[in-house]
Amino acid sequence: MNTKERMQALSEFLTAHRAKIQPSEAGLLAGSRRRTPGLRREEVASIAGVSTTWYTWLEQGRDIKMSVQVLDRIAFALQLNEDERQYLFMLALEQPAPTNVVDSAPTVSPALNRILTELRDCPMIISDRRCSIVGWNQAAAGVFLDFEQIPLEERNMIWLLFTRKELKALAVNWSDFVRGFLAMFRSYYGQYLGDNWYSEFIRRLSERNADFREFWDHSDVSSAPEVFIEFRHAKVGKMFFDLTTLQVQGRTDLRCSVYTPSVGSDTDAKVRQLMRKMGDKEHT
Repeated sequence: MNTKERMQALSEFLTAHRAKIQPSEAGLLAGSRRRTPGLRREEVASIAGVSTTWYTWLEQGRDIKMSVQVLDRIAFALQLNEDERQYLFMLALEQPAPTNVVDSAPTVSPALNRILTELRDCPMIISDRRCSIVGWNQAAAGVFLDFEQIPLEERNMIWLLFTRKELKALAVNWSDFVRGFLAMFRSYYGQYLGDNWYSEFIRRLSERNADFREFWDHSDVSSAPEVFIEFRHAKVGKMFFDLTTLQVQGRTDLRCSVYTPSVGSDTDAKVRQLMRKMGDKEHT
C-alpha cells in the first residue's frame, strides 16, 4: 500500500468511526440542528485535545506530522477497541501501537469534558502528572491564555508560568501562585522518580528562566494546594479567585484546577464579561 492509498484508507476509517458515535455516548448534547451523523470533527478534536484544523487535515488524509501520544488521544476520542487502535497506528505511522504508552498524555473523558462546559463562570484547567494542560474551558481561555494557540510541547502550566510574561503580569501574588503549582509538581516528581522527563524538564526550564531554579530549590511539596489568587486582568481589572485542585479518580493522574470567583467580589460578572467579548470576537 503506497502513501496515497494508506492516507485514503485512514481518512475513510476515521470518518466512519466518527459517524458511529452518538453525541450522548461522548457525554455531549445532541442539539436540535445537528446534521452530521455521529460526532462533528470539532467535537472529536476537543475530546482528543487537538486543534480542529489539525484533526480535519488528519481526517482528510493529508500526510501530516503525528505522534504516538496524539494518535492515542484520537483512538480514545473515537472509542476504538484494541484491534481498531492497532489498525489506526498501522495506517497513520506504519507501525504497531505500543501496548503500554508511558508517555502518552491522558485524555479528558466525556463526563469530565461535560463538567468543563458546565462550569461557565469558573475557569477550570485539567492537567496531567507533568502539569501539562490537557483540557480547559472557555472561562480559563478568557482569563489566562487561548491555550489552543499554544504549541502542544509548550502547553504545560509550569513552563507557561515561567516563560509567558502575560501570566506573570496577570497574578498580583505571582510568587504564591507559582509555589502552589510547583509544590504539586514536586509531589508528582517524587512519585515518578524513574521518569527521566522530569529531570530533563527541570534542566531546560532552569536554563530558560533563572527564577525557576530559585523557586524549585524551596522544595515545597503539596498534593493539593489551596491558594487565594488576585489577578490584575488587562481587560477587566482586578479579579479574585480561590484556587482548588482536585484529583480525578481513575487510572490516570489528572488534576482539575478550579478558580472559583471569591465571595463578595464582582469577579463572576467579569468572567462573564470576558466570555461575551470572546463570543463577539468569534462572530466578527
